[in-house]
Amino acid sequence: MQIIAVANQKGGVGKTTTSTVLASGLYSKGHRVLLCDLDPQTNASFMTGVDVLSVANLYDVFKGEKTVKETIVPVRLGFDLLPGSLLLAAADSEFTQTGREYMLKEALDSIKEQYDYIVIDTPPTLGILVTNALTAADKLIIPVGAGDIFSLQGLTQFYGIIQNVRKYCNHELQISGLLITRYNSRSNVNQALKGQVQQIAEQMETKVFKAAIRESVSVKESQLLKEDLFEQAPRSNAAKDYQAFIREFLEGEV
Repeated sequence: MQIIAVANQKGGVGKTTTSTVLASGLYSKGHRVLLCDLDPQTNASFMTGVDVLSVANLYDVFKGEKTVKETIVPVRLGFDLLPGSLLLAAADSEFTQTGREYMLKEALDSIKEQYDYIVIDTPPTLGILVTNALTAADKLIIPVGAGDIFSLQGLTQFYGIIQNVRKYCNHELQISGLLITRYNSRSNVNQALKGQVQQIAEQMETKVFKAAIRESVSVKESQLLKEDLFEQAPRSNAAKDYQAFIREFLEGEV
């Protein structure tokens, strides 16, 4: 069983899309999958058709008011969802107890034998929620927007957080790689940033996935329709690129 966190402190780089499509792709290959929505924006929950205002969620779990088993929701895309909550936006100030870095890990420990993969979608911050994700995870995937220099600027700081988590909370955390998203091979800026991403990956002692996710309107359409990208637009560039990424990720796990 593998727990995979998808994280980057910069918003708009495709964390939620990558998390949701990865969960769907792993499920389509016959794996038992749980998607964990740790982002207070709850976009992953929305994309899978779950109304977070009407179901028990991760906030309830962290408060000790619900168990994980009481909170998991099967979604029509096939995999299971651990819904997020808008109330998690105040997590840094609300959860101040000793050991707060382990809240998610302790919650997932009780159900991890039910799944082959647990995928964690994270908020675009470096607060306690991301620390919880990194503490619980075996592997980390870092999406990086090809056309956004700002998504690269914070990676050094993010790597510092990763190193601290490795030192104090999770010695086994591995960075599977950096995933380039919103890529346009015709753009000179994209080409230049791709080289910078490779340099940063070397500094972080990891790799850049060979598969790069191209810009595609099919992603937004599938999200709006709350449909599986692979079923709704199987021939789209994004679907082909994400399939290539998932194959590459799984090959790296062998």
